[in-house]
Amino acid sequence: MTKKRQTQYSGIGGQAVLEGVMMKNKSKYAVAVRKPDGDIDVQVEEYKGVCGEKSFAKLPLIRGIFAFIDSLILGMRVTMHSASFYEDEEEAVQETSKKTSGNKSDDIVMGITVVFSVILAVGLFMLLPFWLSDLLGKYIRNASLIAILEGLFRIVIFVGYIVAISLMKDIRRLYMYHGAEHKCINCIERGRPLNVKNVIRSSRQHKRCGTSFLLFVVLVSVIVFFFIRVDNMALKLILRLLLVPVIAGISYEIIRFAGRSDNIVIRMISAPGMWMQRLTTKEPDEDMIKVAICSVEAVFDWKAYLIENFGYENETFEDEDL
Repeated sequence: MTKKRQTQYSGIGGQAVLEGVMMKNKSKYAVAVRKPDGDIDVQVEEYKGVCGEKSFAKLPLIRGIFAFIDSLILGMRVTMHSASFYEDEEEAVQETSKKTSGNKSDDIVMGITVVFSVILAVGLFMLLPFWLSDLLGKYIRNASLIAILEGLFRIVIFVGYIVAISLMKDIRRLYMYHGAEHKCINCIERGRPLNVKNVIRSSRQHKRCGTSFLLFVVLVSVIVFFFIRVDNMALKLILRLLLVPVIAGISYEIIRFAGRSDNIVIRMISAPGMWMQRLTTKEPDEDMIKVAICSVEAVFDWKAYLIENFGYENETFEDEDL
């Protein structure tokens, strides 16, 4: 007999990639990709982060900054890996040649891409709303109203961006794999054996999703910039840039706590992010779910987890059709 099936934190997280899913458990991660020939390729690697095991990188608020940086670096790495299966044959040969001679050029390109992505995100979601509200400031003299408008611009731009890219065919397919990733984690954390049938009936929304994190960044920034005000325009701009890591750190702590709790207050706080995930996740098909399951099983012993946290016995899984 199993224990009462309340959600139990598993510690695993993931990301959708091109025709696949990445799952990470501690420093170990796996990328499962459905290749053009229909087979599933699974690659298992280790990533310890930019700071490794250094203690200062685990401090509250500070750890959120490094977690965000690590997610960008690892995300870019696994995305490039999944995309390599869908290059033209000639490009694939060139890529193989590069890999045999070393990965320094790839690392440089990836680093530049990550930096550019951060700059673009800060410009679009932080500086653009500030510029728009500053334009209105010439006509509206109420500082509190201007601060509220800046916050509204930031929310509208973020939601508008999510809606716009969700209309793209390739992104929609990526969102289906995103749904498969969430459904696998929810299946396990709800105490269900990991198989296609159980994954299908699991939710595609999860409180620890990156979408929720980004929404928290937007909402926390609205609150922070409402209360921290200066008159000098240059100083306003500098503060918005300097406070980005602080806002990211606060947002990370909120989502980290939400992922480990399930009371009514946490559910209320998590609700906006869960609503947003209706846009960034779609229902996957069975083939996508099988890819996600392969990724989970490469880095996580879900049977041992269910035995420890939900009272299952080994015999329970003997006849499971995975």
